[in-house]
This record gives sequence, C-alpha cells and structure tokens, in this order.
Amino acid sequence: MILSRFLSLPATRGIDLDDPRTTALRRQIIADKKFLHQVYEEWYEHIVRSLPPGDEPVLEVGSGAGFLKDYVPGLISSEVFLAPGLDVVADAMRLPFGNRSLRGIVMTDVLHHVPNVRKFFSEATRCVRPGGVIAMIEPWITAWSRIIYSHHHEPFEPNAPSWEIPSTGPLSGANIALPWILFARDAAEFKKEFPAWHLKSIEPTMPFRYLISGGVSMRSLMPGWAHRAWRGAENLLRPWMNSWGMFAYLVLEKIQ
Repeated sequence: MILSRFLSLPATRGIDLDDPRTTALRRQIIADKKFLHQVYEEWYEHIVRSLPPGDEPVLEVGSGAGFLKDYVPGLISSEVFLAPGLDVVADAMRLPFGNRSLRGIVMTDVLHHVPNVRKFFSEATRCVRPGGVIAMIEPWITAWSRIIYSHHHEPFEPNAPSWEIPSTGPLSGANIALPWILFARDAAEFKKEFPAWHLKSIEPTMPFRYLISGGVSMRSLMPGWAHRAWRGAENLLRPWMNSWGMFAYLVLEKIQ
C-alpha cells in the first residue's frame, strides 16, 4: 500500500475516472512521460499499418487522451463526453454515421469498457464498408498477464458468463478480460453472431513496457531514452508472446 502510494502520480490520486477533466489530465501525462508516449506511438503505428486504402474516413472510438490524429489524416475522433480536440461526441453503441460510410473503426484500450459489445459490433457492421476493418489494441490474457491483471484496479473477470459489463461509467465500467473472452474463449460464438467479420489477426505483445511506463496513473520507472533497449528485449521474447504478452493487436476485417 505504501509502495503503491509512493509510485502513484500525485495528480492522479483520488480522481474520478469518469470525470472529463481526468481525460484532459491523462492527455498531458501521456505527452510528458516520454517512455509512455513511445508506447502509444508504437501502438498507433500498428493501427496505421492495419488500415485498408480508401477515401472513406476512419473513426476512432474513445479517443480520450490519445493523439492518433497525428498518425491518421482525416481521422474522426470521438468520445462519449465532450472534451477538447474531439470531432464527435458519440456512443459506441449508437454511432451517428451512415451505412458503409467508414473504412475503419479504431480504438486503444476501449473495447473492454463498452457495456454492450453486441450493440457496438452491430453498429460497426452497419457503418463499415466491406473490406474495412476494426483495429484495436486491448488487454490480453496470458499466463503472465493473469498475474498482473488480477491485481489491477479495473475488474478482471475471465470467467464472466456474459459479454455485457455494468455501465457504471465510461472509464470505471470495465472487464479487462472481455477482448480475450470475445476472440479466444467465445470465438466460435462471436463468429456465429457476427459472420460479416473475419478475425484477421491476434498478435499478443508488450509484456513489460507499459508496466515500466507507469501508464497514466503511476510514475515511470524508466527514462524515455531507455525505451529502445526495452523494445529490443521484448522482441527477443516474440516467439513466446502467447505466454508473456499483456496486450494484443486485434484486427477484424469486414468480409460481407
């Protein structure tokens, strides 16, 4: 408890996760923490590589504190509440876009906060054109990450019987295990319910760097210049990421 308090960022102690001001604070934290900023840069580079060519816009759901707009020209940034720098205030379960009007939907650490993912995927099926994608970076369950997420402040329920999660708030409501439930544990059920989507790739990644960065609530354990060395060390573990990864790059392609 004492160690946790020492490592926590003073500005984040006692904050309300669902307060839009927290998102603004986190945006500044990501900008200031060079190690963490490089983690996000790598995530965004992967999202960019996952997008298909085309003139249709790309929607980011849960843009929050991120800076993906720097990487995707014309990106439509959205959040469920009003915040600086957003293009649209929108709920992932009720998207204000026309049929087949998007070439992609992207998100970073968002899906596991969506209260009803069935509604989201139904909306995505309507809004994304054939050949378009949903590209995500989400928490993932491995032998290593189970240990970490079991002590995380967000709910971690890999045995949850339902895909739905309590809607306590846009950030406080969560099940870290939800992406793994959808695309591993219940993959056959997901494919049956949403045949328009092909799970193109699952790539577990990043067992240590996000932890070392301290994320958006803890102090960074390494300076920014150390990121390259840690990235190299993690690359050596690539053959064993199914056991060590804490996150996963997930890409679904719309085939109908």
